[in-house]
Amino acid sequence: MSCVNLSTTCSIFNQASRSNLLHPLKAPTFPRICPRPARPVSCSSPRLRFSVSAILTKEEEATTEDKEGRPPFNFKEYMLEKGCSVNAALDSSVLLRPPLKIHEAMRYSLLAGGKRVRPVLCIAACELVGGQESMAMPSACAVEMIHTMSLIHDDLPCMDNDDLRRGKPTNHKVYGEDVAVLAGDALLAYAFEHIAVETKGVSPTRIVRAIFELARSIGAEGLVAGQVVDISSEGIANVGLEHLEFIHLHKTAALLEASVVLGAIMGGGSNEEVEKLRSFARCIGLLFQVVDDILDLTQSSQELGKTAGKDLVADKVTYPKLMGIEKSRELANKLNKDAQEQLFGFDIAKAAPLIALADYIANRKN
Repeated sequence: MSCVNLSTTCSIFNQASRSNLLHPLKAPTFPRICPRPARPVSCSSPRLRFSVSAILTKEEEATTEDKEGRPPFNFKEYMLEKGCSVNAALDSSVLLRPPLKIHEAMRYSLLAGGKRVRPVLCIAACELVGGQESMAMPSACAVEMIHTMSLIHDDLPCMDNDDLRRGKPTNHKVYGEDVAVLAGDALLAYAFEHIAVETKGVSPTRIVRAIFELARSIGAEGLVAGQVVDISSEGIANVGLEHLEFIHLHKTAALLEASVVLGAIMGGGSNEEVEKLRSFARCIGLLFQVVDDILDLTQSSQELGKTAGKDLVADKVTYPKLMGIEKSRELANKLNKDAQEQLFGFDIAKAAPLIALADYIANRKN
């Protein structure tokens, strides 16, 4: 284990032909949209404010210039502000209407809290390339709907068979397996409707391009591909790093990539900017999974808000299982560094949220 070469673990960036998912979308450069003032969102509701669970420790809160001389940036304040905006938008996107049971089940998981990393990444990428939060918000909500769908389905007895998610009983424990499946299906379908209907101030060409990116990221060449290979790999003894990388570039990184790419497209980013942000997102997607694997072994269920140690029980292949804890931590540091290098050339102040988000993913505790 100790001789693992970390420089080879991200080989996917030199072998992009493995999957069509990794091919950049060939599209003409889009004209930039003149900025529109974002509609202010009221955060007076205690329910909306306190459902943002990205409350950071002192180590994770950047408020002064760091050792690399970057300008001051308050990440905790940023996450609370953006998380509040996202939660308000999610709350108003799925309303209670007949049939009540399915809408209750959708809202139960969608509004159950969470760090909202994916929607915040979407908004931050949009603002980085010159767009406004309002342009990206429908896409930000859509990726969170799809992420929630994946969690509902992951927790089902036929998948990971989990009873706890975000510190609450999983959807099927509350509403039954049948309704949980349908709630996930409904969120998946509604995500695309929401982008198409609610996106304002963005050209139809860019909206269609974004919908294509999102659909590809979650289908048989994206999230589903990763899930299938992951399930098929349980109990197999000879799974290597390249195999594991394939699983997580699809199962985890694909939706994180879509979050960032959708934001860049909606904000009017050039093809070059979109592709640099795509590479950034792939790095943090793998980073997210490496850290998740480490936390599954080192944190308690109470600390995680979900069942700890389930990968070990299921005999799943993880980075710590292949590389050991210390090498996995070294890989996480390398992926964080590689991700942030993709942001060179962007305005440093506008890139600060993405830099901080990469650091947060690398240092998170749940």
